[in-house]
Amino acid sequence: MQLSISRLSKTYANGVHALDNVNLEIRKGMFGLLGPNGAGKSSLMRTVATLQKPDSGEISFGEIDVLKDPFSLRKVLGYLPQEFGVYPNFSAEDLLDYFAQLKGISQKTDRQKLIQEVLEITNLWEVRKKHVSGYSGGMKQRFGIAQLLLNNPQLIIVDEPTAGLDPAERHRFLNVLREIGANHTVIFSTHIVDDVRELCHEIGILNGGKVLFRGTPSQGEAELQGKIWMRIIEREDVEAFQRDYQVLSANYNPDNTLNIRVFSEHQPHETFVPATPGLEDVYFSALKNSQA
Repeated sequence: MQLSISRLSKTYANGVHALDNVNLEIRKGMFGLLGPNGAGKSSLMRTVATLQKPDSGEISFGEIDVLKDPFSLRKVLGYLPQEFGVYPNFSAEDLLDYFAQLKGISQKTDRQKLIQEVLEITNLWEVRKKHVSGYSGGMKQRFGIAQLLLNNPQLIIVDEPTAGLDPAERHRFLNVLREIGANHTVIFSTHIVDDVRELCHEIGILNGGKVLFRGTPSQGEAELQGKIWMRIIEREDVEAFQRDYQVLSANYNPDNTLNIRVFSEHQPHETFVPATPGLEDVYFSALKNSQA
């Protein structure tokens, strides 16, 4: 089923315009919502998850009018927020059994079969007897996926799930998301470009509550073809180059020089050479253009 978001706006009591006329269509598979902290990603996720109401706009998921009938969406929704609590002194197996009962799965044999299935999908079967409060950050995030899979959701929302994870935990978590993304509509909200590059066939870039780009990574890269330039500069020259050129990124080299990437319709100077656009260029150019 397709998630359709039309003309969605939200302003908080403190005057912050969290969402500004957001329009998105999200189909089955992994959709990456990319943006810096404070871009409005969590506000959008919370609104789609029916945890807050927008000031205006419409949301539908298949035949469900989300704003008029939030309970119907909640029946087919799996939501993993940035932070979620777990009960202390409960094993993963017992806690999932408790959640399954809350979701209306009354037969014990049905619950046992389902719990084994979601623990195997999330690679937690071997530690099912361990207290969840003693899990590592990555294991807790995978447990979060396990509990949201209990009701076989058709729409899954995960909000900044890899923040704070070490590289090994991040890799395991992304593999779990990759597996479930094949059969569900998954919105993956993050500020980490590498996460989106590895997982998502389609992306949206959000900042200031506005959608700056919507499409595939390859479409974004194609739009920048012939417009990304690079050169090596000395560290003390970076401020001057940022003033004179539209610098997208600057990365250190082993000799402490900087490799800068610049957006320009034409070669900005004879010292610059053309560079192949990447997803980071798509992301940073969208942010730069929105601030211009």
